[in-house]
Amino acid sequence: MTSGDLKRAKRAVRRRVLEARDGIDATARDAMAIRVTDRFLALPEVQAARTVMAFSSFGSELSTAPLIDALAARGVLVGLPKIVGDALEVHAFRPGDPTTLAPFGALEPADGASIDPHVIDVVVTPAVAYDRMGRRVGYGGGFYDRFLPRTRPETVRIGIGASVQLVGEALPAGAFDLRVHVIVTPDAVIRCPP
Repeated sequence: MTSGDLKRAKRAVRRRVLEARDGIDATARDAMAIRVTDRFLALPEVQAARTVMAFSSFGSELSTAPLIDALAARGVLVGLPKIVGDALEVHAFRPGDPTTLAPFGALEPADGASIDPHVIDVVVTPAVAYDRMGRRVGYGGGFYDRFLPRTRPETVRIGIGASVQLVGEALPAGAFDLRVHVIVTPDAVIRCPP
């Protein structure tokens, strides 16, 4: 598959899955976010984590606010991504801290101490779509694929999303596309093969 073919294949998946996710009723989406949060918090990897990189949801993504609130209430150091140039930095965040609006629509920490990627135990890894092998199609910026190699090899990458985001077919992936280890939906926890 050429680079152009890969980009076209990912765009087609992105368009199809976003259309399905956008069609979810807001009340149903809120209920799904609570179920995903409960399943996520019950994972042994999360229960053992001291530092978790989450993300601020936007658009039709399931809200990550309940997840961030619960992690902070447990005393976990929560970091949120901040785009600086073409790279992601992680900054400490507690519910109520000031935020700014990123160019793509998510909230970023306005300040907060920088977090070294090597201390992160779990990365909540966003995507438009996941498959059962842990492949993901993101929004097309490549930020996480550039960031994740900066974490420790044992850092656990967990994808979260609505059930419509877990597709049945193998997703298109290039050599630099990094997989998640676990996927959490309202209906299931999928442990992806190594």
